[in-house]
Amino acid sequence: MEPIPSAYIRKIIHVDMDAFYASVEQRDRPELRGRPLAVGGSRERGVVAAASYEARPYGVHSALPSAIAYRRCPELVFVKPRFDVYRQVSEQIREIFLDYTPLVEPLSLDEAYLDVTENRQGIPTATRIARQIRERIRLETGLNASAGISINKFMAKMATDINKPNGQKTIMPEAVLPFLETLPIEKFYGVGEKTAQKMRELGIHTGADLKQWKRNELVRQFGKSGRHYYLIVRGIQHSRVKPDRLRKSVGAERTFATDKPDLPACREALLPIISTWIARIQQHEARGKTVTLKVKYHDFEVHTYSRSWARFHSQPEALREAALDLLGQHPPQKPVRLLGVTLSNLQQEPLLTEHGQLTLRF
Repeated sequence: MEPIPSAYIRKIIHVDMDAFYASVEQRDRPELRGRPLAVGGSRERGVVAAASYEARPYGVHSALPSAIAYRRCPELVFVKPRFDVYRQVSEQIREIFLDYTPLVEPLSLDEAYLDVTENRQGIPTATRIARQIRERIRLETGLNASAGISINKFMAKMATDINKPNGQKTIMPEAVLPFLETLPIEKFYGVGEKTAQKMRELGIHTGADLKQWKRNELVRQFGKSGRHYYLIVRGIQHSRVKPDRLRKSVGAERTFATDKPDLPACREALLPIISTWIARIQQHEARGKTVTLKVKYHDFEVHTYSRSWARFHSQPEALREAALDLLGQHPPQKPVRLLGVTLSNLQQEPLLTEHGQLTLRF
């Protein structure tokens, strides 16, 4: 078995939030925890946008008509989606990713690829980075994530499903080709239902079967996709992680185990959050014009308050003073569940995308 050329080996993490929309609703509404839950639609009309893990044994899943979902699970609870909240949480999670690498390729609000061949924390293995990211997501958002780690995006995504939910799996470089040979053909990226049917008719049922075919034979049968099939079964994928945006903000926030009752308690709780925030700003060498304070009350009502400067700032004292002033000018009116601070309106510089010496410690 010929080894995969080193030029095609990166350290890629695929992160996928577990039942993201439903988990956010269960996090914010404790009475929904442990119950079969559908986000979107209603009992009479619409479709399910997301289903909790408690609903899935009944055959309830995304894109299922709500009426069918209700027939399958009469105890199903329907809630309306709150996409503004999901986007806020997604942004919070993406900020965690960016603490480790600028090479983040979001696929949706709840899923992304990360290239950590080089990383900002100097952590030697991708497996450890993935574990750290998942733990930070749990601590900072109250949600669970699964992760897959391997040499390219396709393999990392395959790995994610192995120990989902709330787990991770690393497919080491030397295990990639044996894994691909046993993989059912319909699991290969780019092989849809019709293509899988045609492949089975040609006697191609697994990766090992696919590997027996020459490149020109696959191109003749499947057109340009044939070249992709020829390469992917050999562990070769040309597609790199493509970051789609520059960093828009640097922030830190914390949900408290017990609500903070008044201004002095909130001020004391905000100080360590500010310290974490400033450390992140310094780590990313960020400079910005706008400081925003986020306050979430015990009843989940959220308020934000901002202050902007004419020039870009990164000085710790100025940042700390701005955040504390915002809190003092807008004292909490009821118990506080969460506090956060963000620096935005950043001075934008291109993210570094050069790759150095490859380290094969997964």
